[in-house]
Amino acid sequence: MSNWPHCGHRGVPAPDSVGCQGIQVPGQTVCFAHLNDPDRLSNLAALSPGSDIDHRGTPFTDELVSQLLASLTDPATGRPRLGQALFERAKFSGDAVFDGVRFDADVSFDGAEIDGNALFDEVEFGGKAQFEGTRIGGQASFEQAIFDGGAWFVQAEIGAIAVFGGVKFNAEASFLGGRFRSGAWFGGTEFRGDTWFHGAQFYGDASFLKASFGGLSALGPLACTGTLDISEAQFGSAVTIEAAANAVNCRRTRWISTAALRLRHATVDLSDAVLEYPVSVTSRARPFLTDGEELAELGLSNLCVRVVSLKGVDAAHLVLADIDLTDCRFAGTIHLDQLRLEGLYTLAAAPRGLRRCGMRPVRWTPRRTLAEEHHWRAVHSADPTGWTPPLEGEEVLEPAALAPVYRQLRKSFEDSKHEPGAADFYYGEMEMRRHADDIPWAERSLLSAYWALSGYGLRAARALTWLLASMTTTVLVMMLWGLPQHDPKLTSLGTFTGHDRIAVATATSDPVNPSGPYHERLSAERFEKSLRLVINSVVFRSSGQNLTTVGTYSEIVSRLTEPIFLGLAVLAIRNRVKR
Repeated sequence: MSNWPHCGHRGVPAPDSVGCQGIQVPGQTVCFAHLNDPDRLSNLAALSPGSDIDHRGTPFTDELVSQLLASLTDPATGRPRLGQALFERAKFSGDAVFDGVRFDADVSFDGAEIDGNALFDEVEFGGKAQFEGTRIGGQASFEQAIFDGGAWFVQAEIGAIAVFGGVKFNAEASFLGGRFRSGAWFGGTEFRGDTWFHGAQFYGDASFLKASFGGLSALGPLACTGTLDISEAQFGSAVTIEAAANAVNCRRTRWISTAALRLRHATVDLSDAVLEYPVSVTSRARPFLTDGEELAELGLSNLCVRVVSLKGVDAAHLVLADIDLTDCRFAGTIHLDQLRLEGLYTLAAAPRGLRRCGMRPVRWTPRRTLAEEHHWRAVHSADPTGWTPPLEGEEVLEPAALAPVYRQLRKSFEDSKHEPGAADFYYGEMEMRRHADDIPWAERSLLSAYWALSGYGLRAARALTWLLASMTTTVLVMMLWGLPQHDPKLTSLGTFTGHDRIAVATATSDPVNPSGPYHERLSAERFEKSLRLVINSVVFRSSGQNLTTVGTYSEIVSRLTEPIFLGLAVLAIRNRVKR
């Protein structure tokens, strides 16, 4: 800021000679509004296009604004052109009409009070534009305005409609909160009427942190190269938010009515958002249209909308459609079992192929997983390849905390009649229970056996493999030791009992254990008998074959185990195809 002469502190000018809080005009004892006509004309005559002006605390009427801008009009363009302009705490009794003005340097309306409308249509702000704490009683219109520097509307109050249609907030590094940032800042702004950002373009961040929207019906469509931040904002009416942005932050955002978020390219954070009515987040496939033309998306490259956190959200009213949930944190979501997923959605997938589990190789099959499970396995797995590690400093949840999350997601899918999709979450739930420290050792052992034999009743190939291996083993045992050397022969013995009667007794010889070289026992005839016996065992039928002692016990074991493997395989297939 320039060091213009003024009476009093930079922030609070001392009263002029008539008790006004306006900054004194150089060489005078009063502000611009209280100059007599000759002095005012003299002051205006000394101005030229591009001059710096300082009218902090000055009361303005419509006529005074018109006179000031007329003296600063550039003959070449017919537009007023100002250099650095200070209107802090200025009071406008009527409208503040600055349509078409060009500000070459910084401009400040901090703390200004405008009783009527604030009209800044097609204004060009060459430097920073500050409207912090500005109170506008009527309409605020910045249609087609261009902000080449940062724009601050923090804690502003707009009593009627706010129009920002077609506005361009060009990227400009600006100092805020100890960091260099760029974009537009509407933090804490109160929009009491409807608000229009149709076709607005933000080259940087667009912050509506803690803003209040009383009568907003639509926000956008707009484009933002940085972050569209509506964290802690409050929407008091049904609203549609349409934006193509790099990121959309909705942390602790409060929707008092229904809302529809139609987004492109964005990474969305819904942590602790408050949803009192249904809210939908949808990925839009085609660019937004403004005035029949596609809205420029400013080089945004993300292919689809990604939701990264639902922590603290009551999902009873939440609908996600065509969303990438690969990195989404579900833990801590309330009523997660009532979440609705529609369209084409994507969750994190388990890595495929052989993995090392301790000393054993384990083959992983693809399934939907939580990002939190990826983080836990990346930290604790013996072979973390393919698992996504957590961000630096991010909490890694234990399996005991993740099992209930999987259980609620499974119920959500089951309630929507999506049984095959629910199967993956059941698998994840059982996996977390198997690894949880609060589960008794005996139960974990049982779960481990259930996992190894059939993948919790969801891996048909695994159960069929065990069935085939068991049948092969039983056939081999029967051929080598189970079938007798020869089929037992029937022997009938007759005894004369008198009175012309003969008693006949038929006996079967005891099975003889096979002998001789093993290769001779592996004949086609013995294989056919063994195979028939094993197939009968699978379906709980007795073969009726005379067996050796080893064969008898092998048949008992076969009739107990192999039907179980067959049942697990059928169950797994059923879980994948049932509706």
